[in-house]
Amino acid sequence: MNVFFVLKLKHWKKWAMVLALALFTAVFLWVETNSSFSVFSSKDDPKALLKSGKSEKQLALTFNISWGQEKVYDILDVLTKHDVQATFFVSGEWALRHPDILKEIKEGKHELGSLGYEYKSYLKQELSEVKKDLRRAKNAFNKLGYNTQWLRPPSGHFNDEILKTAENMGYKVIYWSVSPNDWKNPGTKAIVNKVLKDTGGGDIILLHASDAVKQTDKALEEILPALKKKGFEFVTISELVASGKAKSDPVK
Repeated sequence: MNVFFVLKLKHWKKWAMVLALALFTAVFLWVETNSSFSVFSSKDDPKALLKSGKSEKQLALTFNISWGQEKVYDILDVLTKHDVQATFFVSGEWALRHPDILKEIKEGKHELGSLGYEYKSYLKQELSEVKKDLRRAKNAFNKLGYNTQWLRPPSGHFNDEILKTAENMGYKVIYWSVSPNDWKNPGTKAIVNKVLKDTGGGDIILLHASDAVKQTDKALEEILPALKKKGFEFVTISELVASGKAKSDPVK
């Protein structure tokens, strides 16, 4: 009898754990579906924007540039052709070397964001070095006449301490929710298929405009009209943020 009771208790514990896990999953999916923003932070801590859950038809197309000066022109041409505005995250070091390209980006009514100054992972640096890099980046943009509040840490690497530091220096950290890893040049079709499959309302799409990318401009020729046909509207990060109110989730 006692043995039977122990087995039944273990059996009950097993099902209790399954039910608890199912309930947690359901709550998580509900929060993801109904929250205005998905962020990496707790209620009172700094935030990193992952996507906007409130914008059913808005998308933010973003590009990273830290080196090179050729492919960005091809990408700008495609964006102009399809009347799409994007947000370009560039390193301060690159910006100082290519003020003419920055001017073309702004003339195309695109938005500028920062990748820091040297584009080195902040997780591999002391906090004092991170602060120095952020100050150098801010000074570089100010010298060129630009003042951006948006920061995408190099390689998307950050932790809670870096988030707090960035916020204290006047930045808001931007991550992404869709990335086809175009910098690996997996093939035009692979880039197109990945973006079209994964993209939904409120997403932030990460692409690159450095010279390493060989297929991104061609992929955009298919991606942009296809997403427009689905009823999506391309907006800048500022416009995406303005469309809703941020909601916090635990730091990851």
